[in-house]
Amino acid sequence: MRPSLPATMTEIHISAPGAADVLQPRQSPVPVPRPGEVLIHVRAAGVNRPDVLQREGNYPIPPGANPIPGLEVAGTVAALGEGVTTHTLGESVCALTNGGGYAQYCVAPAGQVLPVPQGVSMQQAAAIPETFFTVWANLFQLGHARRGDVALIHGGTSGIGTTALMLCREFGIRAFATAGGSEKCEAIRELGGEPINYRQESFAEVVLARTERRGADVILDIMGAPYFADNLATLARDGRLLLIGFLGGGVADHVNLHAIMAKRAVVTGSAMRPRTAQEKAAIAASLREHVWPVLAEGRCLPLVHATYPLARAADAHRAMEGSQHIGKIVLDVQ
Repeated sequence: MRPSLPATMTEIHISAPGAADVLQPRQSPVPVPRPGEVLIHVRAAGVNRPDVLQREGNYPIPPGANPIPGLEVAGTVAALGEGVTTHTLGESVCALTNGGGYAQYCVAPAGQVLPVPQGVSMQQAAAIPETFFTVWANLFQLGHARRGDVALIHGGTSGIGTTALMLCREFGIRAFATAGGSEKCEAIRELGGEPINYRQESFAEVVLARTERRGADVILDIMGAPYFADNLATLARDGRLLLIGFLGGGVADHVNLHAIMAKRAVVTGSAMRPRTAQEKAAIAASLREHVWPVLAEGRCLPLVHATYPLARAADAHRAMEGSQHIGKIVLDVQ
């Protein structure tokens, strides 16, 4: 069903691959939800590193995905596609999108739409889906992190990093985290993690020294190639190395395969965007069961570093590229 809606909306499109200035507002038709989809009147949208990579032309979108950037939104249900019975008109929701979040209206598969937890603002809700889906799917489902484990989180003050640290604290996992500066290290400490200033010390040496040479059971890595050898050195026996980004490069030279065999290490990785709707819906269901009650009690709420109006999406991207933020950057949508 589709109630009376405006014919057009404002969205931010990528006029050509390049710097932040290529993010330009334009008018476009309000999308119509297809069967199984929910149309969301967007109130806030999260800004994520894949958005920046897509804008630069370095993150090809999957076939059929919306080319408008924006992988997470929060707002109210504006219309329901045929067959959707899990949501109601006017309901406050957040969603992991398949693109299109930088807009006043956005469609998402119903299985990727979740209710906004009680007491959570729209800005906070918009900062939840991309990072919580990613951390839950990798650290907890693929990486089997569990109470009593030792984790190492790279990029500890990013949206992914702060989310991982809060969930580690919530579920009884000791977490080390890397960052490049005293302010960021203090933020990691406040989130319950043990900070490592990668500009001043070796993360491998610190983790091994503080765990009596045992190492980390699970490592969540956004850097890729330059950290690969030290990540292997840091892993505990039967440890899991989870690759979710390649900010430092995607080709690791001179990999010591003996270290992988000796430690019975598991080296794996994943991306969220290419997953099927069914896979994403399964992650959403698990989050609703295990994490949504925690959020409703006011714990593990995302850290919103700054908000920008939708029309200033370019400024939001510049802020992300400056890497001074702690937590998430969010667009306010009117």
